Amino acid sequence: MISPDLPASLRAVLEQQAHGLSRGDTATRAATISRTYRDGGNSGTIRSDADALAYALARMPATYAAVAACLNALTDAREDFRPESLLDVGAGPGTATWAALQAYPSLQRASLLDANTALRRLALTLAAEQMQDTPLDYQQADARSGIVAMPQADLVIASYMIGELTQEARAAFATELWHKTRDTLLVVEPGTPAGYARIVALRSQLITQGAHVIAPCPHDLACPLDKPDWCHFAQRLARSRAHKQIKGAELPFEDEKFIYVVLTRDAVAQQPARILATPLVTKADMRLKLCQPDGSVSIASVPRRDKAAYARMRRLGWGDRMPPAESASPDL
Repeated sequence: MISPDLPASLRAVLEQQAHGLSRGDTATRAATISRTYRDGGNSGTIRSDADALAYALARMPATYAAVAACLNALTDAREDFRPESLLDVGAGPGTATWAALQAYPSLQRASLLDANTALRRLALTLAAEQMQDTPLDYQQADARSGIVAMPQADLVIASYMIGELTQEARAAFATELWHKTRDTLLVVEPGTPAGYARIVALRSQLITQGAHVIAPCPHDLACPLDKPDWCHFAQRLARSRAHKQIKGAELPFEDEKFIYVVLTRDAVAQQPARILATPLVTKADMRLKLCQPDGSVSIASVPRRDKAAYARMRRLGWGDRMPPAESASPDL
């Protein structure tokens, strides 16, 4: 399992790149870019090296944390997965590639794709400092058209990018992502109702094309949640001094909310239930909202009087898988 925090070496290179820049100017650039994304825009506002660096300093830690959490879930479900090739679509400054290289030392080749010149340039600068052992091919092109020419890979990642496409474009793009996936595909989106809806649509589409879900769902059936409920998770990460200054934050940590799906070409053994929310602890018990292997959602109760079971469950949290022998029990 990998840490949700940026590797120290990468953080050091980013801060070295930022040396001498005005923190106020960088914070203003980062706020403008973030506002554009929240309003449904894309990376078009990132035009200069200063813009790219501001974006990376503000968003790279949280994006890395979310992708790391997803890769940890994949590793937990498939301990024997040893990908040798990676395709990072909508790669930006290479955040998902960094996380994948930390999670999988087996990777021998990384291919990246993004249309943004400034983000590509920053990614290559970071790679020159830190990725000497892994060949990296970064192609600059629009993801929708450029992906056609990209090589297939054992692991394909599209993080925080399908939301930039129209609904019609997303369907065609999902099919192309799956075509490029030799083994496993990870798609990550913001943990909002809109992000969840995009993941559910992609998940449903690719299941009809032969995909099987590894995580977070323990099944290939339809999502059982009804509006206004939606599936998402959270990953806590530490904020560096520079990160706090640029975001105008005081807390030493940040909670990144995200939703994801991991799909594979091979059918997988039945997965245990997954915890869908922060466990509710009362004086009498602990209650867990679970997504079950049979496609249902249930609430499991763990009485405090059952000290052994309670101690085991206290170690689990939002997003974790239940121990297989206990995942289906409504009253543990």
